[in-house]
Parts: sequence; structure tokens; C-alpha cells
Amino acid sequence: MKLPVHKTKIVCTIGPSSSSPSKLKGMIESGMNVARLNFSHGEFYEHAGYIRNIRELASQTGRMVSIIIDLPGVKMRIGHLQNEPVVLKKDGKVLLTTRHVPGTDEIIPVEYKQLPQSVSKGKIIFLNDGFIQLKVQKISGRDVFCKVLIGGKLLSHKGLNLPGAKLNIDPITDRDLAIVDFGLKHGVNIFGLSFVEKPRDIIKVREFARKKGFTVHLVAKIERATAIENFDEILKVTDAVMIARGDLGVEIPIDELPGIQKRLIQKANISGRPVITATQMLESMTQNVRPTRAEVNDVANAILDGTDAIMLSEETAIGHYPIETVRMMAQIAKTTEEQRDRGYLSNDEGRHISNTVAQSNSLTITDVTSLNAVRAAQELNARYILTPTTSGSTARRISRFKPSCWVLSFSAHQQVCDFLNFSYGVQPFFLNKKITHDPHAIFKNLKKCHLAKKGDTVILTERRLSPHPGDTDSLGAVTL
Repeated sequence: MKLPVHKTKIVCTIGPSSSSPSKLKGMIESGMNVARLNFSHGEFYEHAGYIRNIRELASQTGRMVSIIIDLPGVKMRIGHLQNEPVVLKKDGKVLLTTRHVPGTDEIIPVEYKQLPQSVSKGKIIFLNDGFIQLKVQKISGRDVFCKVLIGGKLLSHKGLNLPGAKLNIDPITDRDLAIVDFGLKHGVNIFGLSFVEKPRDIIKVREFARKKGFTVHLVAKIERATAIENFDEILKVTDAVMIARGDLGVEIPIDELPGIQKRLIQKANISGRPVITATQMLESMTQNVRPTRAEVNDVANAILDGTDAIMLSEETAIGHYPIETVRMMAQIAKTTEEQRDRGYLSNDEGRHISNTVAQSNSLTITDVTSLNAVRAAQELNARYILTPTTSGSTARRISRFKPSCWVLSFSAHQQVCDFLNFSYGVQPFFLNKKITHDPHAIFKNLKKCHLAKKGDTVILTERRLSPHPGDTDSLGAVTL
């Protein structure tokens, strides 16, 4: 068995360009760790086929590939356009309507029924992540008359943003809950929640799954200004966060986005929550076989900021080069990680996280154990940090320090392994309960898988004395 060449996890959106078994296999072999199913597009039967194929191909290739279902939420979108793409020209006129009509360059249906009540004359409407801008001139019944300030090409079902508008709507819709039910029936228990604003949005989905007898892992997508204001409270109830820069970059002044990205990643790291950085990371590779220099820097900087995972959206869903894009993402991650580990690039974020945790007034035993496991691994030049786990908490707490060695985590729970696959530098192993609690059996498995050899030093974390499951209270250094 070989570990991936990169510790930063790669999330890939599955769509028409990547749905065939050959493309999926190529993406898995090139470095895809997580497959994202975007339920804003496609039918249930199509996604059921994706789930089946992903699992079969992951088994064939011997790779662990987790699946996340991305709930559409109440994202405001335009409807179907008859002949795509529609081109809106600067200074032209266009009518947005909540009526069900064929979409053209003169009249565009909108799926958000409250649009006329949410805008006023003079307000700006953004389409397609802000690339197209309209100014409201008149409102009449279900119609909003607009002037095109900035034009461009537009495809069906692209997003619509109303920065600063008060939207009196529940981010979690009945359709979202139906999608959660579908996912649970197909064995998927990781969900991305769109347009989260408050902790109660996350709690609503968790309670829905609990009543059906399931435990789920939820990823709060941060894409509204309100979510930034409530981020600390959201962080307490979510399992992970996604910085969804497309809508977020329209909802807030775009020049503030880099600083906010760094701040949110840092807070997520300190709390031990995996964080995904998303949107337009290698956007140019939708059409081109190579990315721009700016995109390469964007990916590298997100890794240096401390992100656990980096995400591809249109690049793999509808792009011309899905396999090449994943391969490029993996290579950028590998090189950036190596340069940081060798000291060529600053690891200020890693040191800041370590110092913040060490100086905390609310340290737990697991915090201290995880911090010292990383320090011991560094001082002893250990091959791995080994973490038998019931909940995955210890592995995630170790991961936030971005150790230079791999964290190999062993669990008897498949769901725990699936979610650990989102954490930087963590390679989960699904083993039976007897092996996960027997260090010598773990050592034997490492050698059997050709991951370790005689003379290698490893750090092992364990729960020895604590009566509470999930607590890790000891660590040891072992030379195999």
C-alpha cells in the first residue's frame, strides 16, 4: 500500500465531465480524497449511480474515497434558459421574473419567488458569482425590470445574489431534508449545508437525522455575511466548515475576502474542525490544460493558511480536463507541503495554532496529548503518529498542528473513517475492534502493508486510564 503524495485533502465535484467510470477512476488515482455530489444539479437516480460507481472504483483501486452530499439550500438561482449561453450586453435591458417562462436574453426566470419583495429601485443584483451585475429600475408584480451594468455569458441555474438584503427564509428547506433522507438510505452520512446563518440551521439537520436513527457529520458552508458574524457559535455545533468563496465574495466586499479566509481557517484549526477552502481554485483549467500562476498561488496560500482540504467545482464537474486538474492540484499540494516541512516556506500558522492551544485556559487531557504527540514526532523524526480512535477526535486534534509526518488513524467505525478523510495528513484505516485496541496488531498490519519496516520510530496515542470513551490520555514512542 502507498500513502497519497499529498496530505492536503482534495474534494472533487462530480458532474457530466467526471461521471464515467474511467474518469472517476482517473481522478481517484490522481489524488481525489472526497467526492462531492452537488444536489443543485441532477436527479436522484443519477446521484445514486455516482455513489455506486465511486464506491466500486474506490474498492478496486484500494483507495479511501469519502462522499459528501452538498444540499442546495435556498440559494437563489435563475431558471432554465432556452438556448445557452445567453449573452447579456452592457446597458441592455433584461426582465427578471418569478413567472414560469422560457429564458432568453430579454427575460430570465428566477427560482426565488420572493425576489420582487426583496429588492427595491436602484438596488444591485448579481448573477453568476457577481460576474454579471444588474440595476433594478422598476418592480411590477412578479417582474423586476433591470438595466445591465456589467454583461456577460449566462448559463441556466446560475446563482443570484442580493447583498445586504434581508431574506426572511429558512436556509434548510424541505427539499434539503428529502435529500438528507436519500443520502442516509444510500449510506452517505456527510452533508454540506448551504447558506448557514445560525447554529439552529445545523441543529435542524442533525435532529432530523437523529430521529431517523442516524448520526451525521455536517459541514457548514460559510457564504453569507451573517455566517461570519455568527461564526464562533456555528463552530461550536458544526463538524467542519467550508469557506465557499463564490457567494461569500459577492455578499461581502471582495477585498476583505483574503483576510476573512485566513481568520476563519485559523479559528477552525484551533477548534479542531476540518476546514475546506472552495471556489475557483483552478477555474481556468475548466477550459485549459494548465492553471494560471495566480491560481497556483491561491491553492498554495490556502494550504499555508492551514486549510485541511481544497475543493474543485466546475473544474471537475463540467471542465474539459478533470483528471489533469486533480493531478495538478495534488502536485501543488505536495510541493507546498514539502517546502513548508523543509523550512523553505514559513509555518507561522502552525506555530500560532500550537502556541494558542498550549496557552489555552481550557486545555483538555486530549489537547495536551495531541500537542505532545506532534512535538515528540518532530523531535524523534518519527515515521508516523498512530491513533486508535472511537470518535476520530484525537486524530483531528493532532491534524490541526499540520505535522510533517502522516497520522495513521485506526477505527472500527466506517463512518468515523469516512469523516477523518477530510482532515489534513490523516490516513484512516477501517479495522475490526480487536485490532484497533491492540498496538502490536497495528504494528504488524503496518509491516504487512509495507508502510513501515524494522527500525522505524512511531508515536502511539492511547486511552489507558480514562473511563470515558474518546479520551486519549497517554502516548508512547516505539521503535519497530
